[in-house]
Amino acid sequence: MQVVIDRFDDLGRGIGIVNNKVTFVPNTVPGDVVEITLVKNLKKYNVGKVDKYITLSENRVKPMCQYFGTCGGCALQSISYKNTLNFKVNKVINLFKKNKIDITPEMISNPHPYNYRNKISLKVVDKIMGYYESNTHNIIEINECIIANTAINKTISLIKKFNIINGNVIIRCNKNAEILIIIESNDELYIDINDIKRQIKLVGIVINDKTYYGDNFLIENINDLFYKITYNSFFQVNHYVASTLFNLVSKYIKEKDIVLDLYSGVGTLSLVAASKAHEVIGVEIVENAVFNAMFNARINKINNVKFLLNDSTKAITKLNKKFTKVIVDPPRSGLTKVVIDNILKINPKEIIYVSCDPATLVRDVLLLRDKYAIEKAYVLDMFSYSYHTESLIILRRLK
Repeated sequence: MQVVIDRFDDLGRGIGIVNNKVTFVPNTVPGDVVEITLVKNLKKYNVGKVDKYITLSENRVKPMCQYFGTCGGCALQSISYKNTLNFKVNKVINLFKKNKIDITPEMISNPHPYNYRNKISLKVVDKIMGYYESNTHNIIEINECIIANTAINKTISLIKKFNIINGNVIIRCNKNAEILIIIESNDELYIDINDIKRQIKLVGIVINDKTYYGDNFLIENINDLFYKITYNSFFQVNHYVASTLFNLVSKYIKEKDIVLDLYSGVGTLSLVAASKAHEVIGVEIVENAVFNAMFNARINKINNVKFLLNDSTKAITKLNKKFTKVIVDPPRSGLTKVVIDNILKINPKEIIYVSCDPATLVRDVLLLRDKYAIEKAYVLDMFSYSYHTESLIILRRLK
């Protein structure tokens, strides 16, 4: 059957209408006319598969990645970079609009939309190393990832010599192209350290949570602050856009502020805030991340920050301070209802909310809207060519 694609859904799939029913068609662009087969025919919607492209949209561009259409990432490579930004900002606007909240976010682009990622995760099955095929557990073998740092791409071919039969591989790097390799596998591995060191700046290899060679951490530098990042600690995957994000957060911190930073990780936003604020307390549940954060405060000679190893849900009730600002950078699941209730009890003047999932961001803003209004909103292209977005919302307490 023939269908005209008129828009994207929030996951970057094309949408057309078949038999008066919304039909999602992956690997299509608004303006495409395609012949499809329905692979799902459900009560409220269909899912189709392209059999033939009849007319290609004028908005379509040739994807740079050789794995596009099979690999499960980078769903937006078939449109221009400018149009990916339009997709993302409109996605956030529409999610808020559906909940009767009007926002006009500022869009922050990525100065390097290719080769920007400082971390990738690969799966190895029967010696085939790569990413999952879209919507399956089939492995697409890759030799390079065009959104990954060039040093990471150079490392992929070296790891293929390790004789990993089944397992997981994570490759991390910093701005200096120094590499940390993390492997989970029960296989007997062959690793020629000297050969690897001749070709990349190898900092360390971690196998099954044990340091096999070198160090189990990287040192990163963003905006003149240094961060120790242990192999299993969270850090922003795009240091270009992270630099802008940190500057934006700093913009909303004042000299007299007492700041609570929940989900503080290795202390990135805590240290950014502490560079201007009177006092900062960071709360993080991952032990290694807290040790990193304490170390990071020392190496940056920042003395007005303290880090607590605790669950953000529980920690707030134990802190007897008058916080003027609260920073939150939660996982995709967003804030728990308990955290929101406790933030409302603290009653800070401002909430600085960093989000990697606009749907949970909107949900949480709705729970805060009786006492807080959106002062400023940003959409940051942290994950170029994917449908994922990073948002920064500044919420000011109503008087």
